[in-house]
Amino acid sequence: MCNTTKGDGQGSESLTLENIRRNVIGLDVEVPLLNGSMRRYVNFDNAASTPPLRPVFDIVNDFAHWYSSVHRGTGLKSQVSTSLYEQAHQIVCDFVGADPQADTVIFVKNSTEALNKLARRISFSSSDVVLTTTMEHHSNDLPWRSVAQVEHVRIDERGALDIAHLDALLDQHADAVRLVAVTGASNVTGFVNPIHEIAEKAHNVGAEIVVDAAQLAPHRPIQMHVGDEAQRIDYLVLSAHKMYAPYGSGALVGRRSTFAHGEPDQVGGGTVDIVTLDRVEWAQLPEREEAGSPNVIGAVAMAQSMLCLQQLGMDTLAQHETGLTAYMLEKLTSVEGVHVYGITDPERAGEKVGVVSFSVEDMSHYLVAAILSCEGGIGVRNGCFCAHPYLLELICVPPEEARAYQKDIRRGIKARTPGLVRASFGCYNDESEVDWFIEILQQVVRGEYEGEYVQDPATGEFWPSSYQVNPETYFGFQHAS
Repeated sequence: MCNTTKGDGQGSESLTLENIRRNVIGLDVEVPLLNGSMRRYVNFDNAASTPPLRPVFDIVNDFAHWYSSVHRGTGLKSQVSTSLYEQAHQIVCDFVGADPQADTVIFVKNSTEALNKLARRISFSSSDVVLTTTMEHHSNDLPWRSVAQVEHVRIDERGALDIAHLDALLDQHADAVRLVAVTGASNVTGFVNPIHEIAEKAHNVGAEIVVDAAQLAPHRPIQMHVGDEAQRIDYLVLSAHKMYAPYGSGALVGRRSTFAHGEPDQVGGGTVDIVTLDRVEWAQLPEREEAGSPNVIGAVAMAQSMLCLQQLGMDTLAQHETGLTAYMLEKLTSVEGVHVYGITDPERAGEKVGVVSFSVEDMSHYLVAAILSCEGGIGVRNGCFCAHPYLLELICVPPEEARAYQKDIRRGIKARTPGLVRASFGCYNDESEVDWFIEILQQVVRGEYEGEYVQDPATGEFWPSSYQVNPETYFGFQHAS
């Protein structure tokens, strides 16, 4: 179970949406505004990373007293740590509906490392084709370029995946397609892709599928096995820091047969059963793929976060975030000069996760984000969100403009780099935060902000002139006296 402790000392309570805000670390933090006041921070940057849930925070702190090395240790602490680490593998397996007989769970640092590991462990030939998509995060594009021929599935005029183009590429390359790599949900527009439908299409030509679930897993239930073998997900990757467990862990879940043979991509401690001067016998899964001392605390945190999300109910979370996204989209219709990308109809908010990317007419995305932060205490993200091809196509950047800003970047100047502003929700965000966001955004659009903002050409970022904030004033390292 994932129980929390009440502040009034009345014992434990189950985690619910009603008590979620007092069970997320850091929501009471106040930050300074340009006008000299303090205001509770609003975090609308959850697509980048999430704060820890209190039960996750608590288990990490409590487990620290028992932490020890895992596997082969005879001490009680080592036995406790090993038991918890092995349970964490099973919890991840259950959370994504994997088959413990056919699949393995490998702990890694994050989704990026998981995808790079998979790219090295699948036995690609020089003629193999990987179909990825224009809407991918770079982590589900770049690793494939060095191991196979890569083709990109287009997006349609809305920014959604063009399934007809996927079909055409599958027909064109047929049995040369080794893998289809697709995001479960876009980190730019929030579009949720039909991963099981895509899986069936891939399997029909003898290919496999990997789903980047970094943006999907915190918001929607996942079942790698759905009863129909043709629609199963072969590989899936996760990042704990997007699931309220920012302690440096991630997971690669996939077919045991892929990892059971051949040399691991990283070798050394923990990956072997026998080593002599002239031969090596590799350990069983998952140990053979988890080289070195693992991040046990990170794995425990990730597993605890999954237990908490399951207790909250993934369908309940999806309903809450859909309602909040619809509320945001409805409110944005009243803000002149704001253009939302992807789904704009509040009635269709359920087709996406809680990500809303937008631009403000005639204003730099850098400037909009800076004003929201300095004058509203609102954390958003701006830029290209590690999805450059997708974003440039979404906002229709002409080739000549793209060449010009890319030339600037090579010269160390990012002031003209195109981009959007992204607000993204977590399970704890609420309508009052959206209301405050809309209030400040209205001021931005009307030009009623207080500061005189100056841009740093090297970074592109804006900052109010004659205004200084020293981050170390608010938090820093504790030096020994």
